[in-house]
This record gives sequence, structure tokens and C-alpha cells, in this order.
Amino acid sequence: MKPDLTTTFAGITMANPLVTASGCFGYGKEAEGLWDFSLLGALTTKSISLSPWMGAPTPRITETPLGILNAIGLQNPGVDAFLSDILPHLRSYSIPLIVNIVEHTEEGFAKLAKRLDQEDGIAAIEVNASCPNYAEGNIPFSATPEAAASLTRAVAKHTSLPIIVKLSPNVTDITAIARACEESGADALSLINTLIGMKIDTRTRKPVLGFRTGGLSGPAVKPVAIRMVYQTAQTVRIPILGMGGIMTGEDVVEFLLAGATAVGIGTAHFADPWAVPRIRNEVIQWMEREGVRSLGEIRGAALP
Repeated sequence: MKPDLTTTFAGITMANPLVTASGCFGYGKEAEGLWDFSLLGALTTKSISLSPWMGAPTPRITETPLGILNAIGLQNPGVDAFLSDILPHLRSYSIPLIVNIVEHTEEGFAKLAKRLDQEDGIAAIEVNASCPNYAEGNIPFSATPEAAASLTRAVAKHTSLPIIVKLSPNVTDITAIARACEESGADALSLINTLIGMKIDTRTRKPVLGFRTGGLSGPAVKPVAIRMVYQTAQTVRIPILGMGGIMTGEDVVEFLLAGATAVGIGTAHFADPWAVPRIRNEVIQWMEREGVRSLGEIRGAALP
């Protein structure tokens, strides 16, 4: 008998805990034909804003040891194009769909939530409160408990969909911010977003990225992500979507042991377009080897 990979996250029943991390899988079409999307637990879209965003100047991405730095700047076609041209196709995948939203103001986030609340085929909204690359000098909403709480309340007033707030690792105490989101109506949390970093070209003596700084992702950030999931899982009762450097099935298991209910696969897609089916098989193999029948047996097992 095969191990049971099913999980329930923020009221969403998933065939397994594997979710695409926002921004690393586009809107799904880019990977069509490579593998069966039913192997996913859920698909999270690239961020959507009210109007089209052009994004950051080029160059936008560069490799680093054990990871990448990116400053895409949340380029997207805007919510009107998303609803008319993208969402109808996403519905055909027949898996839970999480739509990531981003704006510069609470009012903008609230308007987006209200628009999406009227649409069929959306399982949840992920509130991108933590991207470091959309407005130079701006402080992300998830930088303080007060700002994170206020944003969460603003979104919650305008949607009946589950709200997943995506948090930044670039803070002193992520647990205080996580508690503030939970108390203000968040149904779940995503952590972590990227760490802010920089790479300088020694020939030109200038930063490599057009935005100068960028978000560091990949295996290099996994120990930070594991630590933050572990700490947050002891602080809140709502479920956690853990992410940051997941490349293998054992990475998934590590996040589940730390207290995550589901996991986001991000940078792995760039190194291996078939990462999801491979990682899923590796999780099954680990469970069979360890005699684990269901994910509930290991979720949070490393917690005190």
C-alpha cells in the first residue's frame, strides 16, 4: 500500500503537499507538456497587480553559489488580463489554484481581493506582503507586526477566500509578525520569501543586477527557512506553507518535520523542469523506507 500524501492546507484538500512557489512557475503554461500537473498539490500563480507592471530594469537574474539572485520587479499583465486571458486556462488544470496578489497600498490589495472573490476556480489568495524588489526604498508590509496586521485586516474585509500571507525573512523576529497576521484574520502563512542580497561585477565595479539588490533563493537559504518555519510553527495555530531551497524529497520532509503543512517548490524549477514529479517520488520513497504511512505522522515531529 502506497503512503498517503494527502494534506489539508487552509481548508484546501490537496493530493500532496507540493505547491509551486509564486514567481517560479509563471502561470503554468510555461511547463505544460513536461509533466502531469495533477502531480501537484496546488499551483500558485505569479503575482498579479491591479494594472500592468513593467517590472525592474535588466539584468534581472544572476547565479550565486548554491542559488540565484533575482530582481524581476513583479512584472505582470494586471488583473483584467489575468481574469480574461489567464484564469480560464488555469481552471482547466483541475487542481487547487492559489492566486498571489501584490500592490503598493492596502487599498490596492483590498481591491484585488474583492475582484478575485467574485471569480470561480480560485482556492485561496496569497498576499505578497514581503517582496523586496517592487519599489526601491519601500519597506515591505511584513516588515513590522503593525503593518502586516493592518494589511491582513484590509484584505480579509474584502474576500471570503482563505488568505495566505507571505512573510519576509528580512526581519528581526518573524514570529511576532506571524502572530499579528494570525490575530488579524490570516488563514495561513507562507515563509519564507527571498533574502535580500547583492552581487558586484569586479570588472565593471558595479552591481550586476539592474535593480542593484535582489532576492536570494535556492539551497543557500534553506537553513534560514527551516529555522523560521520551526520557530513560527511553535507560535501560531494556522498552517504554514514552507519554502526556501527545496531541491529534494528529503528537503520536503525536513520542512514537514519543522512544522510546515505544505511546501513551495521554487528555484528548483530553473535547475530541473521536472523537479515536482521527481521530488514527489523521492518523498514517497523516503516514506516507504522509513515506514511512514501518512504525512500526519511526521508533521511537526521535530518540534519540542
